[in-house]
Amino acid sequence: MAIESKERRLLVVDDDADSLAIIAEALRWEGYQVQTEISGQGALSAIRSWDPDLILLDVNMPGMNGLEALKDLRHKEEKYVSVMFISGNTSTEAVIAGLDAGADDYIPKPFDPLELLARVRTQLRIKDLNDQLLKANEKLKELVDTDDLTGLFNMRSVYQRVESELERGRRFGRQVCVVMMDMDYFKSVNDGHDHLFGSFVLTEVGGIVRQNIRTIDLGARYGGDEFLMILTETNADGAMKFCERLRRAIGTKLFKNGKDEIRLTCSIGFAITPPGDRQTDARGLVRTADHALYEAKRAGRNCVRSIEIQNIQENDPIPYRKKASG
Repeated sequence: MAIESKERRLLVVDDDADSLAIIAEALRWEGYQVQTEISGQGALSAIRSWDPDLILLDVNMPGMNGLEALKDLRHKEEKYVSVMFISGNTSTEAVIAGLDAGADDYIPKPFDPLELLARVRTQLRIKDLNDQLLKANEKLKELVDTDDLTGLFNMRSVYQRVESELERGRRFGRQVCVVMMDMDYFKSVNDGHDHLFGSFVLTEVGGIVRQNIRTIDLGARYGGDEFLMILTETNADGAMKFCERLRRAIGTKLFKNGKDEIRLTCSIGFAITPPGDRQTDARGLVRTADHALYEAKRAGRNCVRSIEIQNIQENDPIPYRKKASG
């Protein structure tokens, strides 16, 4: 869908009042929203507060000139903003310097207003294409990182996301919890029914996980019938309440699809970083939660267990993967 001119935000920066007025008038005549500034420093402030689609920037200004403002912008920007230089210096050296500094176009003064508008439209078209490409890449990454069956994240990105939450926890002094959940005797689903019903059950379990985690938490399918959840901004008591709620939600669910139906339970283990922890890494936290899950299996299944981080050594094996299944 084409974006209308009235929805476009254009920032014009020029210390010459006459030039500023001419450019702004031409842009407003085309229907654009226009904001003006007379300095490079003012431009940087406006960019942060107004989020323009395109910047028309004079090169020669007192204080912070256009080249310096653009360098600062390119260094700090979180998303790309197109910049068109407008300058009375039309030498080849000046044009090269401007484009090499990161400008997307260079317009000499004096300029034809119709040519200026045409160049603005060109830059906005390029911006739209870049935005579409960015959205497509984000969607592709989402598809790559998402498990088709459950709609949760898959193992491809789990450790990276755990590590990101650990770093955030260190920065703000918050605890991070990893929960591991495994369906009890899931083999009986496939043995007593068919694999399509098994896939149906996993899809339903994924839905239960999504319904029980908060928007700030994360759920992933760890593999097979095993799930991993990252809980942020919680303590051990909150983590235990979450795990018990999830265990009950699955235990009371009748999985029914056509003529096939079954009731199942799950075992859950969790590990949570202690307050002020700065040493635990993603694999260590997941490994500890996995040991807690094994303890839940060993305790008879359909229960929740937790283990303190420091009680698991880095090279300890994860026992139940070799000794127990289901």
